[in-house]
Amino acid sequence: MGKKHGAQSGLIEREDSLLVIIDVQEKLFPVMAEKEKLASQVMKLVRFSKIVGLPVIVTEQEKLGPTLPEMRGELTSVAPVPKADFNCFGCEAFLKRVRESEKTTLVLCGIEAHICVAQTALHAAPDYTVQVVSDAIASRSPENKRVALERMARSGVTITSTEMVIYEILKRAGTDTFRKVLNLVK
Repeated sequence: MGKKHGAQSGLIEREDSLLVIIDVQEKLFPVMAEKEKLASQVMKLVRFSKIVGLPVIVTEQEKLGPTLPEMRGELTSVAPVPKADFNCFGCEAFLKRVRESEKTTLVLCGIEAHICVAQTALHAAPDYTVQVVSDAIASRSPENKRVALERMARSGVTITSTEMVIYEILKRAGTDTFRKVLNLVK
């Protein structure tokens, strides 16, 4: 496929980006470290994606229950992709949705940082621009999250934050879209 960069600067371009929410599910979420922060940041990204029209893919690992109800409530038009593989690209339905989106920048959030998020990011890095939202991922242990972030960064994955994603996509203040988004980041 060959990596494309919408912006050579490394900034995220809305027209070329896809938000991927990995496995934020009812049976897995309760055991995450800093789960309240995780839920808050992922919800910001979900609400932001709706405001700016950013396409979203949601995955659900088999046998871990549905995505958290508050996220499902915001993403009623997004059917989750069920998967057995830890690496989302091991799932044909996921791969098909990514290809159909025609986006080359993947913005990843979800759980667990050192398993499904890391395996997906590492797999995608040669062919996509991958941005992992550090404050919107979690693991059961903070140590596993830290190791995952370090490994992904060493492999060419960009480590970012929720607000960095939001402001890079917005590009400027004073617009109607900026005013709508301001409530999310206050």
